[in-house]
Amino acid sequence: MKIDPNMDPTEFWQQHYEKATPQTSGRPTAVLEKFVTDRTPGAALELGCGKGDDAVWLAKNGWAVTAIDISATAMGYARANAVRNGVLEKIAFDQRDLMTDFPTGSFTLVTAQFLESPVVFARNSIINCASRLVVPGGLLLATSHGSVPSWSWEKPDKYYPKPKEALENLNLDLGQWTKVCVDNLERLAKGPNGEEGMVLDTVIALERKG
Repeated sequence: MKIDPNMDPTEFWQQHYEKATPQTSGRPTAVLEKFVTDRTPGAALELGCGKGDDAVWLAKNGWAVTAIDISATAMGYARANAVRNGVLEKIAFDQRDLMTDFPTGSFTLVTAQFLESPVVFARNSIINCASRLVVPGGLLLATSHGSVPSWSWEKPDKYYPKPKEALENLNLDLGQWTKVCVDNLERLAKGPNGEEGMVLDTVIALERKG
């Protein structure tokens, strides 16, 4: 599928979710579960909530979640997901374009799981802005694709930054952070039509110093 990289992001993601089924896996992102399970729940900000599985999992585990996505349809799917799981009152769903309209607040967790886009998107700047909302002792958790699965819309030879480079691209003041994980982690992934394959996730997990 050929994608115009200059397409309006709101239009692109709205069309993407309109074509998608409202069904979800019912499971959180593996990296989120790995790094957050043992942390004390607090206020969480999720950037790019999609259909809401991560937000629902966080809410079920005691977190007060602010879940953001650019697509109205994704928001609808995520709300329905929260209703099915009895956690709607624990999640504040917030539709907005993070490139033009950024949230405020203080959070013990900021999570950006695969906050990536084939159309214009200032990912590194957005995560940098979000990092400023993390309180001392809080976690910034950003995961991106580190390899191309066979079912991806990306070109097979796409370049993915190595973990150290990905961290540098965020332009953070690393003196304010303790590195929990800056690495590539391997995972068995499933595609939209049931495809399976091993992929790499580039994981940046940082804890703000007190």
